Amino acid sequence: MRKQFIIFVLAAAAVVGQTKPYVTPRMPDGHPNLQGTYDLATLTPLERPAGASAVLTKEQAVRLEKAAADRSAEGDKAIKGDRPAPPKGGDGSTGAAGNVGGYNTGWLDPGSSYTVVDGQKRSSIVIDPPDGRVPAIKPEARRRALALIARPTSDTQETNDPALEPAGAYDDPERRPLGERCLLGFASTSGPPALPTYFYNNLHQIVQTKDSVMILTEMVHDARIVRMNAQHLPKTIRKWLGDSVGRWEGDTLVVDTTNFTDKTRFRGSTENLHVVERFTRVDAKTLLYRFTIEDPDTWEKPWTGEYAWPATDSHIYEYACHEANYALTGILRGARLREEEAKK
Repeated sequence: MRKQFIIFVLAAAAVVGQTKPYVTPRMPDGHPNLQGTYDLATLTPLERPAGASAVLTKEQAVRLEKAAADRSAEGDKAIKGDRPAPPKGGDGSTGAAGNVGGYNTGWLDPGSSYTVVDGQKRSSIVIDPPDGRVPAIKPEARRRALALIARPTSDTQETNDPALEPAGAYDDPERRPLGERCLLGFASTSGPPALPTYFYNNLHQIVQTKDSVMILTEMVHDARIVRMNAQHLPKTIRKWLGDSVGRWEGDTLVVDTTNFTDKTRFRGSTENLHVVERFTRVDAKTLLYRFTIEDPDTWEKPWTGEYAWPATDSHIYEYACHEANYALTGILRGARLREEEAKK
């Protein structure tokens, strides 16, 4: 009798300790409900730092996240009003145009923690190749970058790769890239692939219907419309954010995007860039976002990345980028004044 009682108590304790498995909420059409607002800010870089392992230890994460918090606290300190002007051309440190005073870090929101996937804090978003690095680009990709430099205008998006960035894109009002003109979110925040900006305006909102899925990006208010169970548009129709069509594979939303233009060269890619994204709800507060990049004319092989999209109750605010911005007008007026002074 005593033995039976002990077995009963242990069994009851096991039942009490059990947690119910997560049940994915469903839309009226039966597919998973992915709707919500998500904060993509993360300290996890796209590529893995040299010598780092794929997963951070608890001690490493605590140390790195504390260092980030310390930098943020330093940036929040008051700036002296009588501080001297920065040297001509900047002081060479990290920051806008050599840290000439665009933003102090108190205004930025690069994230405060590393992304968590499968309970592990990741050291890079790239997971394939296994070294966590973007594959090498092909020689023709470098030649395309050199050709961009020679173009009279630079009505393109930033490449997000310093090695491929056209020189002088900010030296002429006709060469300023799309992101700087606030026509398209920079750093591929709008996607595809949708990446963290490591800057600010990190929120993304998903609105879902049976026939389409809308992904709204806080940065510049870019909106991607994913047409469900559709065919790609003809190759003659090209879009800045590509042509996205979606389908369901079980509980995962798969978005296939082609038909890019030469104005949005993700890391120097061509119009033949092909991006496949996968959105999977893993719990009530998190989506897992995975993407695979393929462009045989740019990289030696396809590559894949993934990171978590945590849900947030924060609100998306209007991104009034150039409202009342008189900087470029002042720059051009100053240049004309200098030309007149030179004539005298």
